[in-house]
Amino acid sequence: MPEPDPERPERSEGPGGYDPVGPRPREAMSPTGQGGAMDLALEEAESVEGIEKVHGAPGGPGPSELYPSAASGGRARSLWSDAWHQLRRNPVFIVSSLMILFLVIIAIWPQLIASGDPLHCELSKSQQGSAPGHPFGYDTQGCDVYTRTVYGARASITVGVCATLGAALLGSALGGLAGFFGGWGDALLSRVADIFFGIPVILGGLVFLSVVTSTTVWPVVGFIVLLGWPQLARIARGSVITAKQNDYVQAARALGAGNGRMLMRHVAPNAVAPVIVVATIALGTYIALEATLSFLGVGLRPPTVSWGIDISNAASQIRNAPHMLLYPAGALSLTVLAFIMLGDAVRDALDPKLR
Repeated sequence: MPEPDPERPERSEGPGGYDPVGPRPREAMSPTGQGGAMDLALEEAESVEGIEKVHGAPGGPGPSELYPSAASGGRARSLWSDAWHQLRRNPVFIVSSLMILFLVIIAIWPQLIASGDPLHCELSKSQQGSAPGHPFGYDTQGCDVYTRTVYGARASITVGVCATLGAALLGSALGGLAGFFGGWGDALLSRVADIFFGIPVILGGLVFLSVVTSTTVWPVVGFIVLLGWPQLARIARGSVITAKQNDYVQAARALGAGNGRMLMRHVAPNAVAPVIVVATIALGTYIALEATLSFLGVGLRPPTVSWGIDISNAASQIRNAPHMLLYPAGALSLTVLAFIMLGDAVRDALDPKLR
């Protein structure tokens, strides 16, 4: 028989089964490896040492590692703050942002790096190569290719930014309202969007812009908005349909919130992320579309300085003077690549499934 425990009094039931000592703590039997057994009281299993093993002992993981929200004052990051936290550590976002910042600066103040006049030409220097003060050489008309490449960023960036803003605002408004209210308005918007999706972009540009005589950027911007809003409207519609089915929207509706309040305070902030991603990627596509239309002669027209116009003029002289085509085409490619890289980085940061 096991020896009695001197520290634990014997149990003696009194009248009516009363135990003056009280119930013993629950015990866990753990093999000792010596052929016997060791009593582990429940109080010992839940001791301070055991808690330290879980919640952080010296040299082990601390509470800030086990519970990241505790390190930030107990407040969880929102979608946008978490996305910014991811973007700051993404080298693709940093490189593309620096490229876009440089392009925007030279589009606003091209004279910072180009002191010449893009419309000043000398026929005596036609198709000449690089020279001191003119590193990119001259085009067929004797214009400085470097100056025209720098000034060409203004038209391309203006068209891309204005067209993206217009298409995003129009598409988000129509698609968001259709997705939120549904009904015949949703069906009508879907059928109208299908019609615009069936129009070839290049063919539509040739037909629409061929009758326009303006030399400004606004006809091209209007055409891109006209054919670009259905894509963003469909993205916004699907995002709003998903967001309005969440529990917090249903709770707001049950508490008596109106449609306007639910749409602006609860649905729109949680449905705008996909629209921002698609619009950022589309901005680079719109810049390439403007250059394509200008190359075909229906986009921007002289005296507007544009990369598409310079590429069109240099296409026939690619063997005699390849520098005329190389620099504006390279600037266009880098600009489109920068915006596409930015859109990919924003998409990865805003979509938790891709992390």
